[in-house]
Amino acid sequence: MAAIDGVRQLPPRVPSTASAPAVRGILRRRALPLALAASVAAAALGGVAVWQARNGEDLRQQARQAQRQLDEVSSVLAAPDARTVHGRAANGALTTVVASDRRNKAVFTAGNLPAPGAGKTYQLWLAHGSTMRPAGFIDHDGTVVLSGNPADAGAVGLTLEPAGGSPQPTTAPLLLMTLPT
Repeated sequence: MAAIDGVRQLPPRVPSTASAPAVRGILRRRALPLALAASVAAAALGGVAVWQARNGEDLRQQARQAQRQLDEVSSVLAAPDARTVHGRAANGALTTVVASDRRNKAVFTAGNLPAPGAGKTYQLWLAHGSTMRPAGFIDHDGTVVLSGNPADAGAVGLTLEPAGGSPQPTTAPLLLMTLPT
């Protein structure tokens, strides 16, 4: 007990050069995976940001296109000279055509239109005398603005065509609606 006063109460002194490499090695082993994980996370977040920006622009473009189509349909429906005809296709679909000579447009609407099936599409036609001219496509229930001028057309037709459509009808019409004058 007499020697207690002479005993040092701290841990033994170790040269600092011996502990530095050991500490650096531990830090390297732990820091490298953390740095790699951080860089992967940063790259992933950057990729997500780019994807969101592109996706957002695509959605804005789709919204602008939908608004233009809605405006076009609305202008035909609200035209003072709009004339309407209703019909039922051979496959049971209920249809309506609204045409306006002032707007040089017609709108086709279908309800209960069955899916066309693989490799097929519904094609719309404007009958100008005995000539059927392509007027667009519809693949399910909905509303489309027909391409072409309905002013001198006598009827609107609907056929089931190969995917991509045809320059002339290849099947008997599912519907041939005479346009009112």
